Amino acid sequence: MERAALDTRILILGTGFSGLGMAIRLKQAGIDDFVILEQAGDVGGTWRDNHYPGAACDVPAHLYSFSFAPNPDWSRKFAPQREILDYLRRCADRFGLRRHLRLRARVVSARFDAAGDAWEVTTEGGATLRASIVVSGCGGLSRPALPDIPGRARFAGAAFHSARWDHDYPLAGKAVAVIGTGASAIQFVPAIAPQVARLSLFQRTPAWVLPRRDHEISAATRRRYARAPLTRWLRRQAIYWRNEGVAIPMTLAPRILELAARLGVAHLRRQIADPRLRAALTPDYTMGCKRVLLSDDYYPALARDNVTLVTAGIERIDETGVITRDGAHHPVDAILYGTGFQAAEDVAPFPIFGRDGQELADVWRAGAEAYYGTAVAGFPNLFLIVGPNTGLGHSSMVLMIESQIAFILRCLERMDRARLTRLEVREDAQRRFNAGIHRRLSRTVWASGCASWYQTSTGKNTTLWPGFTWEFRLRTRRPRFSDFEARPA
Repeated sequence: MERAALDTRILILGTGFSGLGMAIRLKQAGIDDFVILEQAGDVGGTWRDNHYPGAACDVPAHLYSFSFAPNPDWSRKFAPQREILDYLRRCADRFGLRRHLRLRARVVSARFDAAGDAWEVTTEGGATLRASIVVSGCGGLSRPALPDIPGRARFAGAAFHSARWDHDYPLAGKAVAVIGTGASAIQFVPAIAPQVARLSLFQRTPAWVLPRRDHEISAATRRRYARAPLTRWLRRQAIYWRNEGVAIPMTLAPRILELAARLGVAHLRRQIADPRLRAALTPDYTMGCKRVLLSDDYYPALARDNVTLVTAGIERIDETGVITRDGAHHPVDAILYGTGFQAAEDVAPFPIFGRDGQELADVWRAGAEAYYGTAVAGFPNLFLIVGPNTGLGHSSMVLMIESQIAFILRCLERMDRARLTRLEVREDAQRRFNAGIHRRLSRTVWASGCASWYQTSTGKNTTLWPGFTWEFRLRTRRPRFSDFEARPA
């Protein structure tokens, strides 16, 4: 049977670290037959969308960048959002990716044509592209999660999620409610607290917060990094191995985290004098079970006279504000949601239909699973970056992304050498892999009893990798092709 012509060999979805990193590595491997689809008007992914006040990375900048595209000019230990976005834009320019881009091309469906061994990807407006390979770099932090609070749609004031920040709305002098106390809120609350007339922060569960100790990187240091790349590389290595050490208590010896918890309690005591407020901000679960946050200005913001911490729990929202379970009504002009993303409930961002017409969302209904977070049984020639169980609680996701990209490149090389039109992970191999992952997860701090965004509503951890990044890199460096089924041309 004659196969329909392809529009491109490889279709990359998304232009965050995953999509751009994949494209750069394809270029460096001499592969130029690819197209990148991006739903927005520019590259950047998470760092384009999350531009709320105070947005910054919580991994040191020299580790939160491609190893093959180092940046000597980070201005701070923890890079602000704008610098990371500019870095990604420069990468797109430097490596000649712009000509491969199709912007404002929102994907609405992807379907595998089993007869032609090709993917048909349809974008908003009805255009369809055929490609042999699809690499999804959509990521787990691309779909904001809004809480299911009764009456939320009734609110008559301004309301927006941190990932959809409305900079045109004037916060100065306003009464503002912030719902959520996670990684985004801990950054924007200190940034907006001095502007607003009154800020009510609705906390469901307090977070463990450790000192951030951010600092400016001097111009002299940046010049040295530019002129002597070895010094920059050594700095990256020092950050890397220090962070890898954190994986030991999180994945192997959770009891060690009791020592780190003392640092968190001491940090809280230093910054919050009011014993009642301090008690409300003290977590009652093992440090690390939920994401550990870094901040030097969050607690001082909560101690301001115009900021109130509300812990009664939200019952509903009405036209003018928030009603808590103790019957109190909190009238506000605006509600800001710092409620994170749909990460653990990792259904596909659009319908994806595999070899036998099955939809990925249905396959993942009981919890997302993949093979090294990269390949899914029943979905040939589809590769995910930052797929299930590739997240980290201790280091830079860029490290995992680079390992997955290397894995995908090895698969592409295999397809080229053996003249394959189809490569698909075996279901039994995927099942064995995930059984091992969840055995290990059951012994980690993330299984110590708390509920977190790492887990689905049924308690399954579909988000995190239960080990070191170097282990993941070693295990993905040479794919075990006996775990795959292939179809020759």
